[in-house]
Amino acid sequence: MTFTREDAPWWTTAVVYQIYPRSFQDSDGDGVGDLRGVLQRVDHLAELGVDVVWFSPLYRSPQDDNGYDISDYQDVDPLFGTLEDLDEVVDALHARGIKVVMDLVVNHTSDEHPWFVESRSSVDNPKRDWYWWRPPRHGMAAGEPGAEPTNWGSFFSGSVWELDDATGEYYLHLFSRKQPDLNWENPEVREAVYAMMRWWLDRGVDGFRMDVINLISKVVGPDGALHDGPVTHGVLGDAGPGTNNGPRLHEFLQEMHREVFAGRRESLLLVGETPGATVEDAVLFTDPHRAELDMVFTFEHVGLDHGPGGKYDPVPLDLRDLKATMHRWQAGLQDVGWNSLYWDNHDQPRAVSRFGDDGEYRRESATMLATVLHLHRGTPYVYQGEELGMTNAHFTSFDRYRDIEALRYVEHARALGRTSDDQLLAGLAAMSRDNARTPVQWDATRHAGFTTGEPWIAVNPNHRTVNAEAERADPSSVFHHHRRLIALRHAEPVVALGDFRMLLPDHPHVYAFTRTLDDVQLLVLGSFSGEEQTVEVPAGWDDDAERVLGNYADPAAVTAGVVTLRPWEALVLRRRGPAS
Repeated sequence: MTFTREDAPWWTTAVVYQIYPRSFQDSDGDGVGDLRGVLQRVDHLAELGVDVVWFSPLYRSPQDDNGYDISDYQDVDPLFGTLEDLDEVVDALHARGIKVVMDLVVNHTSDEHPWFVESRSSVDNPKRDWYWWRPPRHGMAAGEPGAEPTNWGSFFSGSVWELDDATGEYYLHLFSRKQPDLNWENPEVREAVYAMMRWWLDRGVDGFRMDVINLISKVVGPDGALHDGPVTHGVLGDAGPGTNNGPRLHEFLQEMHREVFAGRRESLLLVGETPGATVEDAVLFTDPHRAELDMVFTFEHVGLDHGPGGKYDPVPLDLRDLKATMHRWQAGLQDVGWNSLYWDNHDQPRAVSRFGDDGEYRRESATMLATVLHLHRGTPYVYQGEELGMTNAHFTSFDRYRDIEALRYVEHARALGRTSDDQLLAGLAAMSRDNARTPVQWDATRHAGFTTGEPWIAVNPNHRTVNAEAERADPSSVFHHHRRLIALRHAEPVVALGDFRMLLPDHPHVYAFTRTLDDVQLLVLGSFSGEEQTVEVPAGWDDDAERVLGNYADPAAVTAGVVTLRPWEALVLRRRGPAS
């Protein structure tokens, strides 16, 4: 179904802001961001104009994977504060008209969660089947090389199977060994998760971002077996065919809807992180009639610059590939479903360093990237610091990195001996998740106003010039450009609901498209280049077109159907009348 002005859900005109709590604002000087720190910055969020705040995990956790390893779903980790602090933050955001979305991590728990502690205590414990336990391969001894139940490789390097010496069986962990996967085949697991979700909704949160939600249904044989995947690295196989979009996934999501969201669905936001999902998958997830999710995060567009060796072997982005991917998702969800729009999040390097120019043209490229993204059809997500034009950290030594994924990758790559330390550092500098996790740069003082103590990860040295205080003082800044983009989405229905038409699909440097709703049409142009670019535009845009938004004080002019864009220039024009 195509949404209309009359029936469009509230989130079609909304913009979501992601907070990674440990790096947002520290209030007590321990070097780690916390909830009292968020309270100090709610006016920043209100001034920006966002409609929703999504918190990365705040739950009690050993912090093996920065909170994505949860040991208690119904408490706040003392690192961040208390449940009462969270209540105060939620109330403060609600008072400013901002909804609150929690990260829901239910593919796995921490190995310190009481459920898993019970599960591993004995083979006949009532919670044994709450996780994926398997004996060694037939005829092999536990701990023997190759005795793991399948050949699957972990997202964090190494096998997905960890031997528990006490019981002689292996448990499944698609991520860290301290993140055992829950067995969603067990109805008791599902009901425990649903009860926890209802508890949070009753407490006042407004929805969930569901971490790797399309991994919860594993492909299980009739005998309960999990099967090897195609070998990809040495002896390790791809776990994807056995874990991605499993056979009961949609059943589980629809059951979740009935058990948790019935009666309060319209006020909530439900977004699923779905690695490996296709456009066709997304249509199923987000079709309103199926009652599953509102939108999903796709990963296709942020994998286009991964080289032969994976994400840490980056290659230059070909804009034509990006346009083809984005267009396919726009077209595929045009009539049924909805897009999530993002460049940045806690798992991606900074967009201005990755896709733009974080030097001479930092402001121009950051504002161009934001313009192109926000003018697509879908709900935009702003990751903390993106609205300031924050860049990659450009760390030059391994001891600066904190992310478990990056550190495990270095360990694995060194063991294989195929990559030099210089190559490893270059890969991390370009693509490490730590690039997104350096503290938010609030001002030019020591530690960027983030903490009075020693930050848990180093502050980017460019905070002396790139910071919220400087951005707020400059009317042409990345911050104020984001404010204008968000205000435009709120005010102009064509931004949220208009049809999307890609232009110039084969141009290597210019991103161009139109949005059309009734008699209103927008033309959006963005130059992905540090050189001038001259392109033709559809007829009529140089006659009665109104300049809506741009990132240069004197916007490019369309003359005789031709426009010359300056380095990293963005331009949005509007006209009324029939589409050309």
